[in-house]
Amino acid sequence: MTEIFKNYSLKNHNTFRIEAYADYYSAPETMDELFDLLKNPKYRNKEKIVFGKGSNLLISKNLNALVIEPALKGIHVVEEDENVVVKVAAGVIWDDFVKWAVDKGYYGVENLSLIPGTVGAAPVQNIGAYGVELKDVLLNLEAVHIETLKTKTFTNEECEFAYRNSIFKGKLKGEYIITHVYFKLSKKKKLKLDYGKLESELKKIGRYDLQAVRQAVINIRSSKLPDPDKLPNAGSFFKNPVIQLDKFNDLRKKFAKLVHYPAEVNKVKLAAGQLIDLCGLKGYKSGSVGVHENQALVLVNYG
Repeated sequence: MTEIFKNYSLKNHNTFRIEAYADYYSAPETMDELFDLLKNPKYRNKEKIVFGKGSNLLISKNLNALVIEPALKGIHVVEEDENVVVKVAAGVIWDDFVKWAVDKGYYGVENLSLIPGTVGAAPVQNIGAYGVELKDVLLNLEAVHIETLKTKTFTNEECEFAYRNSIFKGKLKGEYIITHVYFKLSKKKKLKLDYGKLESELKKIGRYDLQAVRQAVINIRSSKLPDPDKLPNAGSFFKNPVIQLDKFNDLRKKFAKLVHYPAEVNKVKLAAGQLIDLCGLKGYKSGSVGVHENQALVLVNYG
């Protein structure tokens, strides 16, 4: 049976390193342990909050809840031809999975290198970077309903993915614990290099292969984003705003070098980091909270 801790400090379970306590905390390592935990009559009526290494959380107070941090492990190839279907447990560290896929020669997740958190947390946020989102590679996922204990398979469409969003942040928030995610990767060479500084970083490396793309992404992210173990933060915190084309054209008259990307019809995606920078807020501090001095997308905890 999984161990359950009482009055448990969450400081090392969130990357802002906020000192807060949960009434109870547990990290089940197997499906049986997870079901036993959810069935336990002592906690049946207790609110349950799921963590995935806390890299997308800001805890503002002690949690009168049972915090569950799934520690299910394992990466398994389910099908293999020119495409590869991989089943990954929720507790696997996301970047460990990306490294595994790149080392195997499987294309699809290399642009998502160095994103913090776990595989189970990734669909909730529909994580994305450098022109790739989780929804582009997710086949389906398995999740357990916290109240009924029934297991459900969600297809890609049923996850209702949107920009940094999913059904698990919306109408099903707090109802399910994701246990396994299935990815469809490819053995065929297909790299996405048309976003941000990826192409120029690859030119420095001098190669255009899977390992080089992963290294390029790591280089760029490491140069911009502070290590949360040294300066507590939650990574890139803001969403890039999508605005109407006519509004963008008006803005560009005043800001000729406005970074932009194509979005849906008659819409343009702007770079949130540049907008914050243009407001003069890069490096801004208020007490022990600040905007990072090298990357305006990052809020940091100085104290």
